[in-house]
Amino acid sequence: MTQLCALIRRNVKLYFKDKGMFFTSLITPLILLVLYGTFLGNVYEDSFRGALEAAGAAVPDKLIGGCVGGELTSSLLAVCCITVAFCSNFLMVQDKVGGARRDLTVSPVGRGTLALGYYIANLISTLLVCFCAVGLCLIYVSRVGWYLTAQDVLRILLDVLLLVIFGSALSSVINVFIRSQGQMSAVGTIVSAGYGFLCGAYMPISQFSEGLQKLISLLPGTYGTSLLRNHWLGGTFAEMARQGFPEPVVEAIKDSMDCNLYFFGSRVEIGAMYLILAGAAAALIAVYVLLNLCIGRKHRT
Repeated sequence: MTQLCALIRRNVKLYFKDKGMFFTSLITPLILLVLYGTFLGNVYEDSFRGALEAAGAAVPDKLIGGCVGGELTSSLLAVCCITVAFCSNFLMVQDKVGGARRDLTVSPVGRGTLALGYYIANLISTLLVCFCAVGLCLIYVSRVGWYLTAQDVLRILLDVLLLVIFGSALSSVINVFIRSQGQMSAVGTIVSAGYGFLCGAYMPISQFSEGLQKLISLLPGTYGTSLLRNHWLGGTFAEMARQGFPEPVVEAIKDSMDCNLYFFGSRVEIGAMYLILAGAAAALIAVYVLLNLCIGRKHRT
């Protein structure tokens, strides 16, 4: 346990000491928030206003702002919880490239302890950055349309925690196979560019073809995005109901924003989404442990 704590402290300190890595991770949510709010905000606002006015409902600006803010912030956090995990976990790769990993493996530290130290340190570093991102998102939503309750905020924090656990496990499994800076850069680029589409953050899944929707419904990250959508927008939907919006209209909006997800035609409940995300994270952690054990046996033989 002493060795594990020392490794965790060492990895967290190195992450925050590397100004390039840390500030890149920290500034990414802020840049995404500015870009989303600047370029996608008007698109989402026009979409919501058109859909609600077509239903014959008078739409207050604050309610539109709540819809836009909820969708933007849920998209941002769904992406950041994964991309920041990859960014902070590149310390594992840097240790391989720089030779520090070799020095650690010849010391009296088990490979399992070493692997767990990387994972927990990555989890802590990513959580710190993502919780800061939640704070930025809450400030943004308070300015455009606040309908969140204290329970909603706690659920959002739980969603972020689960997504970070999943993202840290996913990045750890992938980084086991990365051996160079070039591979590290390539993986970072692919994840940053592609994950947002695969999890439904950049474009609602409902706008994809039916075949692609079924494929994306197999990916755990999709359910993390939907959880964030539901909890950022739950208060907004409740306000719509209080103002007399027809229930079919509200449900149609939920469908269009991926708050309601369907697995081969069957609606997935919130509890099932939590189980899917938690189960995927547990499975990835198990794979990560097994990979490190196999590598350790290979080196001994």
